[in-house]
Amino acid sequence: MDSKNPERGPLLIIGGEQDHAVPPAITHASYRIQSKNPGTAEEITIPNRGHSLTIDSGWRAVADEALAFVQRFVE
Repeated sequence: MDSKNPERGPLLIIGGEQDHAVPPAITHASYRIQSKNPGTAEEITIPNRGHSLTIDSGWRAVADEALAFVQRFVE
């Protein structure tokens, strides 16, 4: 993703606290890069969740976070 593109839409970076494939340090580094963009960038770390946070039994909590983010930008 082009972090310098001023037309980039809102971006939510979601990570799992226990993710070993893409650890929180990596998701946070991605957020820091994207936060320099004039567009909105936010980061959420889901507690006690690993890499498969969107397909594990707690997927609905992740979806709710994403939906709440998107709804803030829908007109």
